[in-house]
Amino acid sequence: MITGGIRMKLVLAIVNKDDSGTVLAALTKEGFSVTKIASTGGFLMSGNTSILVGVDDSRVDEVINIIEKHSKKRSQMIPSTTYNNNAYASIPVEVTVGGATVFVLNVERYERL
Repeated sequence: MITGGIRMKLVLAIVNKDDSGTVLAALTKEGFSVTKIASTGGFLMSGNTSILVGVDDSRVDEVINIIEKHSKKRSQMIPSTTYNNNAYASIPVEVTVGGATVFVLNVERYERL
């Protein structure tokens, strides 16, 4: 099936692994088909989940609202190494994790085979 007059979008959301189950359940409950891909963030080297949702243009905001509702930001302490007086020391640093990074992409062609 190729889309005719329907404008499709691909929502790509990268969410913390701790939030992914809740986000996936909420999207599925609302009737969205989702694809889940395990991924790792480069900065903290922590687990993430990349979620792909193909959706009609008119429902993009609904998808984003669900993701936002179920992706919570939180603080976390991580060790940070510093060099001082010819010695290395580990100092905990507070960082914000969680939330979601969302990309909305135009879909030029869609087929279900």
